Amino acid sequence: MNIQQIRNATLTVEYGGQKFLVDPMLSKKGEFDPFLPAERDDRNPIVELPMSVDEVLDGVDAVIITHTHEDHFDQAAKDQLPKDIKMFMQDEQDAKLAKESGFTNVEVMEEEVGIDFNGVELTEVDGRHGYGETAKLMGNVMGIVFEHTEEKTVYLAGDTVWYEKVQENIDTYKPEVILLNGGENQFTEGGPTRPLIMGKEDIYEVYEAAPEATIIVSHMEAVNHWGLSREELKNFISEKGIESNVLVPDDGESYSF
Repeated sequence: MNIQQIRNATLTVEYGGQKFLVDPMLSKKGEFDPFLPAERDDRNPIVELPMSVDEVLDGVDAVIITHTHEDHFDQAAKDQLPKDIKMFMQDEQDAKLAKESGFTNVEVMEEEVGIDFNGVELTEVDGRHGYGETAKLMGNVMGIVFEHTEEKTVYLAGDTVWYEKVQENIDTYKPEVILLNGGENQFTEGGPTRPLIMGKEDIYEVYEAAPEATIIVSHMEAVNHWGLSREELKNFISEKGIESNVLVPDDGESYSF
């Protein structure tokens, strides 16, 4: 397999002879409004793509949309993705949005029910986008488990914090590669609030739950409400002595397993 960090939560996963594009945010730098209230008010995305859109889309067989927030499925993606491309989504509400944008090959996944896509088994698993009332406001999100007889099992956690379901997913599927969204993104309202996605302590919880797995941390330093920098995370994992377990790619960087 080959996993490439593109930008934010956008990844490509070449797995079992198929190439999946995850959570495409294809806008040019500054094309849409900031997410507020936050410490920064830069327009999003706050960095450019590390390659052309054509290069991002080259050879893609299917698209996985973990949820439809703009930094995971933006207008540029709706405009530039082929309308007949295979697209996996978490529920009918998200699928309706895709269909209204002209997409014609949308499949709705069902939690913990595997789907065979050209020999690759894809299973939807749950996530929680924040805490308490904020998580309810942020709406449903999904993760995906990739399985193939000739590949290591991959767990794409999506926009989630550490909670009991993440532990359960690790215990159930025993992934050897785990993809985390770890920018500790958060809104402010009279001061910092609890994060919407994983921070460094959550990432360490994942490591402790799966100490033999390789963890790749995505969703960093690309939208205005990020709270954890790559440098801070790298310093943290160095202090913990887990640099060989937890990888923090730059945009455009890739790994093969």
